Amino acid sequence: MKLKKLEPLTKEYLDSIGFSWHTDTDETSYISDEIVSISEDEANAYYEATNELYDMFCEAGEHVVENNLFHEINIPFNLVDMIKESWEEEVHWHLYSRFDLAGGLDGKQIKLIEFNADTPTSLFETSIIQWAMLKKNGLDEASQFNNLYESLKDNFKRLITLDSDVEKFEEYYKDLGWKILFSSISSSSEDENTTKLLQHIADEAGFNTDFEYMENVQFSDEGIAKEDVNFEFWFKLIPWEDIAIDENELALILNEIIMNRKGIILNPAYTLMFQSKGFMKILWDLYPNHPLLLETSFDPLTNTKQVEKRCFGREGANIAIVNADNSLDVKTDGEYEGHKAIYQEYYEFNQDEEGKYYQAGVFYAYEACAIGFRKGGKILDNMSKFVGHIVE
Repeated sequence: MKLKKLEPLTKEYLDSIGFSWHTDTDETSYISDEIVSISEDEANAYYEATNELYDMFCEAGEHVVENNLFHEINIPFNLVDMIKESWEEEVHWHLYSRFDLAGGLDGKQIKLIEFNADTPTSLFETSIIQWAMLKKNGLDEASQFNNLYESLKDNFKRLITLDSDVEKFEEYYKDLGWKILFSSISSSSEDENTTKLLQHIADEAGFNTDFEYMENVQFSDEGIAKEDVNFEFWFKLIPWEDIAIDENELALILNEIIMNRKGIILNPAYTLMFQSKGFMKILWDLYPNHPLLLETSFDPLTNTKQVEKRCFGREGANIAIVNADNSLDVKTDGEYEGHKAIYQEYYEFNQDEEGKYYQAGVFYAYEACAIGFRKGGKILDNMSKFVGHIVE
């Protein structure tokens, strides 16, 4: 791998732009002072692979909905109606997501690891921080595969054009004021500032926006409101599965809001299908031996090195890498043991000279639009580092 050493951005600068999660709990910087140098051909390969994968996810999503395979991929029952409604009606628009990919460098084949379709992290660092690193070091900040900010703005604008059949959606569009309420939990500065970045982009796209912490948002049969002012759109940086499992009453209210066309939620409920790692088993069934996919099953694979994951695990928790002879390579604990397990063929990430592993994260907003990297051990957990890139 080709790496470039850069002068890092100062903590004071990062704090000044709202990027407060720059230092990990061990007091090391979360942002690497090295960036990955990739070629135009490698950038194009990531772009093409991600666009193809999204098309495959859409085809597989139709298969899941038509055949009611929600239980198979571990979807909570209280979200199924919302998923079906949001899937069928185009007005429920997928704003943004992130594909995690192995390979793509040094001639190594690109492979899908998982799809963060609902509440993907690394938005701030991908769209802003790695661009600022190039600028600070006197490099051409345009020399990146990174159009995330503008792609998000364009995708917000697409919400305004999703009225090709206004009569069908007249309930949605009645007295439309183009208002979006943005929400995150109050205990996470990362979630809050990421949400406020999205709010800022929506402002630039021409929407009327406001922010409110999740715990203060008003939900009723009439829709979603802040201080008794209703909003047509609600962006929530809260995972759908958390709402389903931990907030059943809220899930029931949101179901009524969506089914009665009193509000539109971003990202839509159907993104939980894509978010489930069990979905990759569906993909493998529909596209067996596809070059972008790894064999995935709900039962342990035989005679091959594999990774055991949980359908809704996060941050590298509850993952085990098992050798072909069934001996354990490495394992992590976590809070997701209760979710259904999947078994995915093992595929090694690209490595640098120090033996650190690199995973590509490609954002998708209507099309593939930006890349950033994560660096860490065999299992990338919440202590992994964000690594920027330059196209040379």
